[in-house]
Amino acid sequence: MRMHDPAYLQRVRELCDAHGAFMIADEIATGFGRTGTLFACEQAGVMPDLMCLSKGLTGGFLPLAAVLATQALYDAFLDDSRERAFLHSHSYTGNPLACAAALATLDIFRDDDVIARNRGIASVMGTLAAPFADHPHVADVRQAGMVVAFELSRGGNRQTPFDPGLRLGLHAYKAALKRGVVLRPLGDVLYWMPPYCVDDEQLELLAHTTLAAIDEAIACA
Repeated sequence: MRMHDPAYLQRVRELCDAHGAFMIADEIATGFGRTGTLFACEQAGVMPDLMCLSKGLTGGFLPLAAVLATQALYDAFLDDSRERAFLHSHSYTGNPLACAAALATLDIFRDDDVIARNRGIASVMGTLAAPFADHPHVADVRQAGMVVAFELSRGGNRQTPFDPGLRLGLHAYKAALKRGVVLRPLGDVLYWMPPYCVDDEQLELLAHTTLAAIDEAIACA
């Protein structure tokens, strides 16, 4: 859950153009409104050559992934010959049920202002996450739309991380699970990435449980 400024993507685009390299945007987790725009790369004003999509494409109801390509890349492999045509596919390519779920999800994005609602949810998440910055063992609180990450470190200093053998994130996960909340740790980083249907009461429960889980885990350390 490392986050960078949109200017970073702008510079990557410039470097790719300068050296003839393709820019690939992995929008599997960040796409479809998670970070405040339909796709995160929009915030940098850049268009990648290839874009990987999944997860939000079907609203999480069925597995489906897609790779979007520029017209130039598409045309480069458009041919009747085996030597040039792109023949790769998967056994479940074009699964009709998954594609129907994707079309229904896209209809929701077309008919409802999902992005605006997500921005409101992100604002509430930011307000609830702000007090964690003052926790003595939280080194960093970072947010990009509806993604918030809390990095745990001894004394709140990244230079003094907890011993990985303590499995602090795992202890926090178990402490939260006892309280009815699932927190997925990435080492000693805990993060919020709730579904778009989450309400304010559930977000408050998430925040209170996260704080309790962090305190319980650190008490064991």
